[in-house]
Amino acid sequence: MRIGLVCPYSLTVPGGVQAQVLGLARTLRGLGVDVRVLAPCDGPPPDPCVTPLGASVPTASNGSVAPLAPDPAAQLRTIRALRDEAFDVIHLHEPLAPGPTMTTLLFRNAPMLGTFHRSGDSAAYAVAKPGVRWLARRLDLRCAVSKDALATAERALGGTYELLFNGIEIERFTKAVAAPSTRPTIFFVGRHEERKGLAVLLDALRRMTADVTVWVGGTGPQTDTLRARHGGDPRIEWLGRLSDDDVAARMRGADVFCAPSLHGESFGVVLLEAMAAGAVVVASALDGYANVATDGVDSLLTPPGDSDALAEALSRGLDDVHLRRRLIAAAEQRAQQFSMMRLAEAYIERYERLAVSG
Repeated sequence: MRIGLVCPYSLTVPGGVQAQVLGLARTLRGLGVDVRVLAPCDGPPPDPCVTPLGASVPTASNGSVAPLAPDPAAQLRTIRALRDEAFDVIHLHEPLAPGPTMTTLLFRNAPMLGTFHRSGDSAAYAVAKPGVRWLARRLDLRCAVSKDALATAERALGGTYELLFNGIEIERFTKAVAAPSTRPTIFFVGRHEERKGLAVLLDALRRMTADVTVWVGGTGPQTDTLRARHGGDPRIEWLGRLSDDDVAARMRGADVFCAPSLHGESFGVVLLEAMAAGAVVVASALDGYANVATDGVDSLLTPPGDSDALAEALSRGLDDVHLRRRLIAAAEQRAQQFSMMRLAEAYIERYERLAVSG
């Protein structure tokens, strides 16, 4: 059985959907599945199983910037790859994003499964509702990664969905070599934009002890402004863009992982990764994060945008030894429930079902 995974976002730009596609492809190959990934790339493909479809164009989406490839050249490469590869089943991630996934829906030369990741209302869905509903009906099976993503898709597209989850490659985090630190350490990684809440974390730092280090990973439109505002604080280490291995090492080395997002999170993969790495998770109490984290059980959750509450939770996560031990033990068990191996096995069952019926 030959499986094609199609991603609309550039695989050389960090992102949650891209990480899911690549992680699923690696795990499927480890299980003996013949798999190929079709996606845009703005540089050398990050994995040998990737067929690059061209460069991406930064596109505003859901309060962030999505690296899409809607140009005709990318669509022609997509059609050619679909024809040449002769997949038994095609698995589309974000099927209705402009570019390769939407083109695959139109071309359709094999049974198709679509996984919906997005949560929150979409202007494009609202404007083009009849067209996108027609395209969605070309899918043979629809899955959603969370209750929030499922509700978004149902509201916009109708239809029925099977609820799965996002997966993590557990051993990448449990076996990572910890980055060294000489003081209690908080780690943040993400795009430096309003919705990720880095400004809230740095404001909370004003209320905290001097004996702490904050690792800030990533870049974005707010980087220069935030560095100018907080650049004189010696507790902050600006790490810039990090590789996947760097992120795992920092999570393994940090005492606390902080995700202070304000909105727009549909699941919380990064929380599970930190849990697997053994860091205490302090995050915003968002519906998306509640899919994986429970306040006081395996994490500490605070109201989005409340820097005072965030500072208090961060201090507790660093200083209360008994609380730390309890949260870390529960979090490690929680992360195991979302292993990429379990997710890959769930998709294989669906691929087999579609291959037989197709």
